Order: sequence, then C-alpha cells, then structure tokens
Amino acid sequence: MGLARRLYRGEIDVDFVGKWRLWYSLSGLLLAISLAGLLVNGLNLGVEFKGGTIFSFKATQTSVQEVREAVLDEGVHQVIVQQAGTDGWRATTESLSEDTRAQVQSAIAKDFNVPVDQVSIQAIGPSWGGEVSQKAWIGLAVFMLAIILYLSMAFEPKMALAAIVALIHDLVITAGIYAWSGFEVTPATLLGFLTILGYSLYDAVVVFDMIKEVTAKLGHTSKQTYSMAANNALNHTLIRSLNTSLVAILPVAAILFIGTTVLGAGTLKDLSLSLFVGMIVGTYSSLCVATPLLVTLKEREPKYQAIARRLASTGGGGKGSGKGSKGSKSAAVAKG
Repeated sequence: MGLARRLYRGEIDVDFVGKWRLWYSLSGLLLAISLAGLLVNGLNLGVEFKGGTIFSFKATQTSVQEVREAVLDEGVHQVIVQQAGTDGWRATTESLSEDTRAQVQSAIAKDFNVPVDQVSIQAIGPSWGGEVSQKAWIGLAVFMLAIILYLSMAFEPKMALAAIVALIHDLVITAGIYAWSGFEVTPATLLGFLTILGYSLYDAVVVFDMIKEVTAKLGHTSKQTYSMAANNALNHTLIRSLNTSLVAILPVAAILFIGTTVLGAGTLKDLSLSLFVGMIVGTYSSLCVATPLLVTLKEREPKYQAIARRLASTGGGGKGSGKGSKGSKSAAVAKG
C-alpha cells in the first residue's frame, strides 16, 4: 500500500523509456503469440459475416446439449447453441434451405413444447456479411488516415508514426486473444475495436502533448536528454492515465460480468468483451510502446544526439528519468 500511495502522489519515477528493451521484447512476444493464433486458429466469425441461420426461442428446464441434439437430428452439420438470459436460447447453424429451416423450426417447437410461431428464424446471406466486413475495413482505413493527418499537424510525423504503431499493436494483440480463446467476432465486436482505437489514441495524445511541451525547451544548455525529458513527462501523466483506465475498465468489467452470467450471449457481452481486453492492452501500449518508440525515433536526430554527447562527456547524461532528489521530477520539467 505504501508503494501504491507514493506512486499515486507522484513521488516515484518509473523508468519507462530506460526499459525499452523489456517493453519491446514483451510486445514482440505478445505479437508473435497473437499472430500465431490468427494463423493457426483464425477468428471465429459470427453468422453476420459468414452467413447462416439463427433460431431463437424460449424454453425452461432444458440444456445446451438438448438444444444441439434437437437441431442436429434434422440433418444440420454445424450448430452453436448459446443461452440468452434465464430461458432464452439461440441456435446458430450454417446456411439452410427453406425446407430444412422449417423442419428445424418444427422440431424445436415439438421437443421443447413451444408454439411454432414463437421459434423465430433469421437467415443471413454471406453477401451481407461481406458488405459488413468491407465497411468495417473502410472505416478502419479512414480512422487511421485521420489519425495520421491530425497528429502530423498537431504534433509531428514521428509522433503520428509512434501512435499508429501502438494502435496496430493493440488491434493485433486483441485479435490474437480472440483467436486463441475462440470468442465469436460480431458487428458489436468491431464496434468495440473501433472504440479501443479512440481510447488508445486519447491516452497517447495526452502523453505526447506533455512530451511536446517539455522537450520544446531542450537546447544546447539543457541538463537532460530527450529520453530523460520524455520519461519525466510520461511520469507526470502516469497517474492521470492509470486513473482514466481504472475508471473506464471497472464499469466495462461489470457490464461484461452481467452480460456473461445474467443476460447470456448477446450484443452487450460482445461489445464489453472487446472493450475490456482492448483497454488493458491500450493502457500498456500508451505507456510502454508509444513513448519508448517515439524516443527511439527522436534520439536519432542530430540536435538530440549532440545534447546526449555533451551530457555524457560532462557526466550529466545518465540513463532513465533522472531519479534523485524528491523534487527532481518537477525541477526537470521546469528547467527543461
């Protein structure tokens, strides 16, 4: 508790930039595992994308296995059964002919003592799913382009590049978790993915704005390198980032719990699941990926290389965030 209290009060500097090898290695491992999952298992696309038939009805005192057997007995090859709430059921199959749909509907009504007209049927063609996928990719491309243009104008191209890499990092890892876990990808999941991008971008912009303000003061007489200044700026926004993440994740976790245990499968669960995973990954990337990558790019510029060489020759260019006295962090930001 003492460490958490000191961190919350800003009395501890975390050397995020100095540990860039650790973050790069960890992110590389996560990306490799995620890509392996996407290549080996692929994404479990919902019926909205690959087409199929959905049978929805309400029945008490039954089980997933009983519903599955009732549908399979009518010649269906694939069926996914999900419970929605206490007595709601949803059976998703491959695309079926009109006659087969009628047979399955009658079988469900007979086996579970439900009126035929209360067994709803929703047939979705693969062309509709393809249209949804195309619009999702277009939306993602437009979003990425808008981010690049905004960050390039508001900050600089290298910050835009670091932010884009962090966003791609978040998407790949989140998609990898879906691939390995087998969670179904629905339109609500895509909506969650796009929300994740906006959330991650917000965190990165907050950090980059502070870095821009602090590093603008760096010159030939500066007493800290670009990496030191950037790390100090990151520590100044650390508590704000953690508080924002915590406040956002807790209600999403509550919605995920309610959607999974109380309401069953549905849009609420699909949306909250992608948000929950993406927010955790996004918080990590904004702190441990975007800023270290930006520093790696900026430290190659002649101006900042000269500052680093001068401080190294005078013994004042130590690595990290410049830990020392209790007020070193605020002094470093004030002096530049």
